[in-house]
Amino acid sequence: MNYSPLQELQKIIVIVIGAALNAVALNLFLIPAKVYASGFTGVAQLVSSLLVHSPVPISTGVLLFVLNIPVAIIGWMKVGKSFTIYSFFCVFMMSFFLTIIPVAEISKDILLNAVFGGVIAAIGVGFTLKYGASTGGLDIVAMILSRKHNRPIGTYFMILNGSIILAAGLIFGWEKALYTLVALYVSTRIIDAIHTRHEKLTAMIVTKKGSELKEAIHSKLVRGITIVPAKGAFSNENKEMLIIVVTRYELYDLENILKEVDPSAFTNIVNTTGIFGLFRKDD
Repeated sequence: MNYSPLQELQKIIVIVIGAALNAVALNLFLIPAKVYASGFTGVAQLVSSLLVHSPVPISTGVLLFVLNIPVAIIGWMKVGKSFTIYSFFCVFMMSFFLTIIPVAEISKDILLNAVFGGVIAAIGVGFTLKYGASTGGLDIVAMILSRKHNRPIGTYFMILNGSIILAAGLIFGWEKALYTLVALYVSTRIIDAIHTRHEKLTAMIVTKKGSELKEAIHSKLVRGITIVPAKGAFSNENKEMLIIVVTRYELYDLENILKEVDPSAFTNIVNTTGIFGLFRKDD
């Protein structure tokens, strides 16, 4: 399934806005307060803070871009070209906005900076995920490691983010580490509300166009589908229920397939905490 130019334009616009929101959160809230973001953005902040008084200070935006270059190359080979291109474009735009937006302290209250920085960044990340891209870095690394070692993707988020909190505490004091934890918690809750950070989701689709939907899904996603006969309790119409497990990165594609093939289909998306048996994992 190919997306229309309008859909592609919407996706690009959302990515640019998401990148701008992340840059605002960093330069106006988190960086002035020395509160750290999650993932590679937090790593870039930490390294930039350590280099600020060195002979060669490097900004967070430049470091974020450099850190993501090898990740983008690996992602291109292991995750998928389209996803990696959009994710790297998001990283490029974040680096651009981080460079042009000045670092300024809006509030001296570290808690306000942690909360508002976390909320604004999460809004940017949430909508970027909702439109089928990511902010790169840790998302791509965690996906690759999860597929290779068959462990939940959240494990790798927890390890790196835990390392960021520990490093912030050791270098800048445990108060900074605790406020970083507040920012990460707020971000996670907001992202959950906008999209989801769960790795796997189950879609239960009740439709009168089961065959057409099955073909459309298989043309775009390499996922198994279970088809169960269904009947409308009010209308007594015979329907089918398609049950499919997807990753959060495939949710955008599935939503667009449903809009194109059967906009009236009733779809329930639920979090999947575990899977036993056959589920395709890319090598």
